[in-house]
Amino acid sequence: MSAFPYEVMWERQDALERLDLRIRWGHYEIRVLRFHLTSFASGKTCSFHKHAEFEFHFIPSGAGKVILIDQPYELSEGMLYVTGPGVMHYQEAHTEASMEELCLHIDIVDRSAGIVDGLESGVDRWEIAEAEDCVSKLQALPLVPTLDVHQAMPCFLEAYRACCDNYSGSYTTIKQCIVQILLRTVRAYDDGKLPLDLPERDVNASRYRFALQYIRSNYACPLTLEDVADKLHISSRQLQRVLKIYHPTSSFRSIVEDIRLEAVCRKLDETDLPVERIAVLEGFANGNYLHAVFRKRFGMTPSQYRGRRTPSAVPISL
Repeated sequence: MSAFPYEVMWERQDALERLDLRIRWGHYEIRVLRFHLTSFASGKTCSFHKHAEFEFHFIPSGAGKVILIDQPYELSEGMLYVTGPGVMHYQEAHTEASMEELCLHIDIVDRSAGIVDGLESGVDRWEIAEAEDCVSKLQALPLVPTLDVHQAMPCFLEAYRACCDNYSGSYTTIKQCIVQILLRTVRAYDDGKLPLDLPERDVNASRYRFALQYIRSNYACPLTLEDVADKLHISSRQLQRVLKIYHPTSSFRSIVEDIRLEAVCRKLDETDLPVERIAVLEGFANGNYLHAVFRKRFGMTPSQYRGRRTPSAVPISL
């Protein structure tokens, strides 16, 4: 028989209890009141009682029963149930075996008052939506035990270890574990309704931004359409189609050339480097080639541009 995986939590039973945990999640503040592993000796009972907060009950080992208001349910290893504020409940361990219980007591405080249009500065709207969805489901959970099918229980152990090890990032880990307990509990009761839509990108816009970023980072090196497409894990034909959306009259070569010319103009404005040296630094084969491209694009040579010595906007827009 394998060892009880939560055994280590007996060593410092109050470790998580000592933390003052207040988690901002979307528009809610989650206040952690109790966070621990407890045990009911065989036959032990806990008479009818209620709390002013939510209590999450998980059974990692043993068996027993719970009465929720007036309805009794058998409990066994791997089950969970949630009691909301004011819910009367009674607990009892099996007469021939102890029952361990992982408990999380939390207050959930709505902090949305005064927020305009439902959005708060600096808070991700997808996080807001998920938090609202989770809390509304918690408030409507049926008073019936269910199986911990989404493995919320291991989050207790992960939080405990983070607390005891006190490594860099442990506080954030503990907070994330608590949010995961809420989310996984709700999923265990999920009635199969359509899930919340996840944020999606405009794929073409995303590919274009990445392509342009990659070109800007590597324009001084030999660069081909195939090079950039390979970094995007798409074909060169696909990349051509994406670029045509944003630059209908420009080729890949002219886009790269525009970026190189921007860099050349900056060097001409800001340094006294020879034109030949600037040409090589900014991806042109030599000074003669830069001279021809520059004259064709701007109607003047690089030296004439520099001679003006008044930095002017280059007519390039990418």
